[in-house]
Amino acid sequence: MLSVENLTLHYGASQILWGVSLQARPGAVTAVMGTNGVGKTSLLRAIAGRHPYSGGTITLDGQVLEHPSAAQAAQAGIAYVPQGREIFPLLTVTENLQTGFACLPRAERRIPDRIYDLFPVLKQMKDRRGGDLSGGQQQQLAIARALIAQPRVLLLDEPTEGIQPNIIKQIGKVIELLRAEGQIAIVLVEQYFDFAYALADSFCVLNRGEVVLSQSAQDVTKQEILERVSI
Repeated sequence: MLSVENLTLHYGASQILWGVSLQARPGAVTAVMGTNGVGKTSLLRAIAGRHPYSGGTITLDGQVLEHPSAAQAAQAGIAYVPQGREIFPLLTVTENLQTGFACLPRAERRIPDRIYDLFPVLKQMKDRRGGDLSGGQQQQLAIARALIAQPRVLLLDEPTEGIQPNIIKQIGKVIELLRAEGQIAIVLVEQYFDFAYALADSFCVLNRGEVVLSQSAQDVTKQEILERVSI
């Protein structure tokens, strides 16, 4: 389980997160929701080692991660798919996937068939440059690259942003499959409310850097979540 306790984070003199706590367990989707600018991406970046946090603790499977760098977080089993995807435009699809090998033992550095089962389009385009793919295809590539590292935690930041509806459905099905397999804890930051609501097992709603709702899906109504998100 991933456990975030009382996390605070600053950008310079500005405090962005105020004592945020969150838990994500394997085989479940934790949806982090809220309007623009409430600290959702900052929370994921802190967990992924992309930005230092000022206070609080991040624990993975009982082990405290002491302000990890991005490389240390990845080695601990945290994979981050950032908003904007950050694929390498001049590398081929295959080469982009191979960048996920860094956290794996040398003997396991291969692209498993499962990746292409989840994202068939990537097999068809494995020799195409990443920059030549559509936005939806790039998003699939970014998620696939994260899965190459065999993570225990998958952080997804706005995976539906700018994506055509048929690709959104495919990504939703992949998330459902990963959840059903029960091996990965998934933290989903998402503005597309219906997409997040349909997938989430629990919700963490942020407003001005603070948690204003933290409930399992079975203990909260859709209307209650909407009211909190729209504060």
